[in-house]
Amino acid sequence: MPREHRAAKSIRVLLAEDQGMMRGALALLLGMEPDIEVVAQVATGDAIVDAALLHRPDVALLDIELPGMSGLDAAAELRDQAPDCRVLILTTFGRPGYLRRAMEAGAAGFLVKDGPVEELAVSIRRVLTGETVIDPALAAAALSAGPNPLTARECDVLKASTDGATVADIAGKLHLSESTVRNYLSSAIGKTGTRNRMEAVRAARQQGWL
Repeated sequence: MPREHRAAKSIRVLLAEDQGMMRGALALLLGMEPDIEVVAQVATGDAIVDAALLHRPDVALLDIELPGMSGLDAAAELRDQAPDCRVLILTTFGRPGYLRRAMEAGAAGFLVKDGPVEELAVSIRRVLTGETVIDPALAAAALSAGPNPLTARECDVLKASTDGATVADIAGKLHLSESTVRNYLSSAIGKTGTRNRMEAVRAARQQGWL
């Protein structure tokens, strides 16, 4: 919408989405709202904080799975470096663990991408007034799922277990002994109720713990 037809004080939005078509569509649709202006678009997580400091958005709309840095990690950095910017997580993956991690990172809202853009615009306005906006179905699922049983170190070891990494590889990467890595893996496998570390990684990702 032309600037002269906007509200006197538009809501400034930063949009972080790695899929170009989705990012462009969201920017176009949100830009049609009379009181919303998309002032920055980024495709990688590690570009979020710099863009926020440069453009000073009121609301940062972040995907979770982004190259460079996850939207959840970026949300935590924004909380520290741009505390006036409200964060709204918008993701394809409505996983209970993601919701818990988003709230711990200081996010003001969590929505899945299959909702109408009108609902998204309303949510942007609501978080700007200080409300917390969470997809109701996801909130119920998070309550029933319970907290993440994995420790931070167990999560680190599982994350490092992908792409065929050996125990020695993981130990070197995390500066741990191989016996310590095996202990963490064994504990994580037990807590996830799986048979091996790859199943444990898969189960933890499905829950949004990694």
